[in-house]
Amino acid sequence: MIKIKTAEEIEIMKEGGKRHAFILQEIKKIIAPGVSTNDLELLARKLIGDGGDRAAFLNYTPRGAKRAYPAALCVSVNNEIVHGIPNESPRILQEGDIVSIDLGLVHGKLITDSALTVAVGEVSDKDKKLIVHCEEALYLGIKAARGGNHVGDIGYAIESFARPLGYGLSEGLAGHGVGYKVHEDPFVPNEGRQGTGELLRPGMTIAIEPMMTLGTNKIVLSKDGYTYKTADGSNACHFEHTIVITEGEPIILTK
Repeated sequence: MIKIKTAEEIEIMKEGGKRHAFILQEIKKIIAPGVSTNDLELLARKLIGDGGDRAAFLNYTPRGAKRAYPAALCVSVNNEIVHGIPNESPRILQEGDIVSIDLGLVHGKLITDSALTVAVGEVSDKDKKLIVHCEEALYLGIKAARGGNHVGDIGYAIESFARPLGYGLSEGLAGHGVGYKVHEDPFVPNEGRQGTGELLRPGMTIAIEPMMTLGTNKIVLSKDGYTYKTADGSNACHFEHTIVITEGEPIILTK
């Protein structure tokens, strides 16, 4: 069941979103060759703690998972699409990598969710374009998320931009409602048909998150039970914002 947030709850999420954006930008600043994925995790925990908030992902067990997620941050490198674990067998970032950082933040008992992808040093032209286009797809999806539209309009906006450019859209991975829980209704796919799916109503808070690849749509789950990778080994990109649906332009909480 989709729950509409009150005006007071939205104000709390606005403050949480500001803190959330600050944390991601601070983590982004230290991403460079030679930095460990666990360095990113440790900084995330410090910044969250400094603000008196909590990490939404740490010890969270999503439906179907066999164990709780062991980190505050998801760090996914190159062909890893989402949910890479930064502190189990940490990786050292290399020149030419692309890395997604994905954070869930609990502020005032309400949750925001956001992600971005960063180039590590100089990367290939294909990867540069992938990053630019994936972020552009996010904002096209957000633009379609207006009160009176439908979830399918969001997916259509993302898909109709990404497909003609030759990108894959990771099958089964999608955006979602967020606020009281990490994952709430509605399910927000990155493909769809206009005018279909759940009606978007003012006061809904959703996370929109295109996950685009340089190759296949197919995904595989790693042995760690969390990290999704591209089935063909192609690089992937991930951007995400939590937004509030209004009668007009949506409000981006995590910008």
